Amino acid sequence: LSILYEDEDILVIDKPANMPIHPSMNHYEQTLANGVLWYYATQRIPYTFRCITRLDRDTTGVTLLAKHMLSASVLSKAMQQKLIQKEYLALCDGVTPEHGTINAPICRAADSVIERCVDFEKGDSAVTHFTREWTNGQISLVRVKPETGRTHQIRVHMKHIGHPLLGDFLYHPEDHSISRQALHCASLTFTHPITGETLTINAKLPEDMQQLLSQS
Repeated sequence: LSILYEDEDILVIDKPANMPIHPSMNHYEQTLANGVLWYYATQRIPYTFRCITRLDRDTTGVTLLAKHMLSASVLSKAMQQKLIQKEYLALCDGVTPEHGTINAPICRAADSVIERCVDFEKGDSAVTHFTREWTNGQISLVRVKPETGRTHQIRVHMKHIGHPLLGDFLYHPEDHSISRQALHCASLTFTHPITGETLTINAKLPEDMQQLLSQS
């Protein structure tokens, strides 16, 4: 575990790629839940896994966990009220606009269990703000701030404007420049559930995305 911050109330992890949050039918081991439970078991500390900000299996970066019921309750309410701010870094195909807002509702694709799509009739409201940080004329590094939290929102929205994420097997399957979707939760800003202090926790760009940038 790469621990970014810990006190008696919360734990913040820099989650690596290929690590689901919870065990599932096809992935029993090497999940974040397994790792955190082991971390506390070795210290003989009783712990119930309470993940507040979830990421897709292959999305890296800042992940917030509560260490007891009170902090979990306060943070869960803050999530519902959109008081926890996430910032992502994404590597996208092509030259994106310098900045923009994507307001396009999202729903599940008709012929898939996991794939999502933009659908202005059936979709749930989804809003994403983005700013281009860098481009070499072929790919762009984009800072993304989702206003809503729909499944695959950033991936679907960037594809919708013609700039899908590199390595995204669902929404850009023809690109193999990286072995996963090039998406990283770089920053999380929230109010500490007990002290009331405003915290911003950052996670540096992972090695595979750095390598892609250095080769470009």
